[in-house]
Amino acid sequence: MEMSALTRSVTKRNHAIIAPDGYINSNVPGWTGCTVNVIINEQMGAHLCQTLVTLSAGGQLLGKTEASQIFFYVVEGECQAAVGGETRILTAGQYVYVPVGQAYGFANAAPDTKILTFHKVYEPLADQATPSIHWGERDLSKAPVYMNDEALRIQELLPNELGFDMAVNIFTYGIGGNLPMVETHIMEHGLMYLEGQAIYMLDQCWYPVKKGDSIWMAPYCQQWATAMGQEPSVYIYYKNVNRFPTVR
Repeated sequence: MEMSALTRSVTKRNHAIIAPDGYINSNVPGWTGCTVNVIINEQMGAHLCQTLVTLSAGGQLLGKTEASQIFFYVVEGECQAAVGGETRILTAGQYVYVPVGQAYGFANAAPDTKILTFHKVYEPLADQATPSIHWGERDLSKAPVYMNDEALRIQELLPNELGFDMAVNIFTYGIGGNLPMVETHIMEHGLMYLEGQAIYMLDQCWYPVKKGDSIWMAPYCQQWATAMGQEPSVYIYYKNVNRFPTVR
């Protein structure tokens, strides 16, 4: 029997590794017949919320976005999504972005369907329209080479338009792929590994990570990563974009 005091999860002032072995369930109004794990939120110093929802056959997510926009990504399984008067069946790798002021509903899920969410309070920008609903899917053919390295590919899941103040991307590291530099930047990140395993460096601390793990990085937390093992490592990540770097 493995010791219950062992975990790969770590929480620090400006970053965190959250492994599934430490999940504790939460209740969210309107989200029923499901298990909700709040992985990242403001309580840890973040300016986003990231959850993982596991739906039972009769589960549903019903609500309306208010101050925060929500990005829903199906990690496993399938479900019916209704947003803005349109209903679609979403399967693994498909997603919908729900802007502020929109009702949404997810139901008729296959058992154990997993949905990853990113939430961010929307910051309007003068002369820019609030983004509209956006549907899409993971597609490696739409992931161009990053930094001239064939082992690195990034697919942008949301339009690169000024109206959006958040971006969600999928970063694929081929076998042996690694970031070409230690990044130090203003953007905050929340991410979840979808495939493979890696070594991630955060503020000079080194962590083994794998499929199912999540990471939070505050602004200016130094980061570097390399794929490990005999398969690509892939993660989906959030970052804040397109707004002035001052807060006042």
